This record gives sequence, structure tokens and C-alpha cells, in this order.
Amino acid sequence: MTVRRVVATGTFDILHPGHIYYLEESKKLGDELFVIVARDENVKHKPHPILPEEQRLAMIAALKPVDHAVLGDHTDMFRPIEEIRPYIITIGFNQYFDEEKLRNELTERGLHARVVRIGKYADGDLASSRLIVERIIEARGSGNQRTG
Repeated sequence: MTVRRVVATGTFDILHPGHIYYLEESKKLGDELFVIVARDENVKHKPHPILPEEQRLAMIAALKPVDHAVLGDHTDMFRPIEEIRPYIITIGFNQYFDEEKLRNELTERGLHARVVRIGKYADGDLASSRLIVERIIEARGSGNQRTG
């Protein structure tokens, strides 16, 4: 029997219900869920992560749906995918990937994984790290207040 590996990717800065939904839905598509956590230096399409990559990796690895968590490659985002050889690659509803371009890149590298976009988490307006940060600043201010 062939194990159906699924790969999910992301920054996973400030975990929230949207992340959990994405990972649970990804896990349903196969037998083993591998999660590739973006390297700090490779996050260029949005604000720099608040939490360092090693902490983000540890949090993802501890989640129930996740079988394996790894950091992305420093220079080639496809290297871990070549090593894992997934059956499916999932992308989140708000990830910036162009699905057709991603499929073409995979094919050029001899990878024939299906690309599946996972829908949006519907419950709650704080299913976004950016929105959580905005809410914290709004509620607590941007000064150096002590919190207990």
C-alpha cells in the first residue's frame, strides 16, 4: 500500500484557528501530513514574522494533524518537496501562489503532485496573523506596556 503524503506550507506566525483549519483539511486528503515552515529570511511577501522560525516550527510540530514538520530550504522552495515526494500539495485560501505556475514548476522538476487550494476558515474574524497583530495594537497600544 502506498502512503499518500500531503504537504502544507506556510509562515505560521501567531497560530490561529485558520491555521488549524488549513492543517486539518490538508490532513484529510492523505495519510501523512508534512508541513514546511517558511524560513525567516524567505518571508518577503508580508511583514517579517514576529516569532523566530525555530519556535514556529516547534509549534507546528506539536499540532495533532501534523505528522512531520520541517523548515523550508534557504534558497530553493522546491527542495523539501523533492525530498518528501507528496501526492498532494495544499495551499491556503490567502496564499499568494499562482496555482498554474506552481503546477508547471512542479512538472518541470518531475514532481506530479496535485495542487489543492484549501478554502477559508469561516468562523471568526481573527483567522489571520495580521488581523491579530492589528487587534493587539488597537487593544493594548503600540507602547511598551507591561502585561501580566
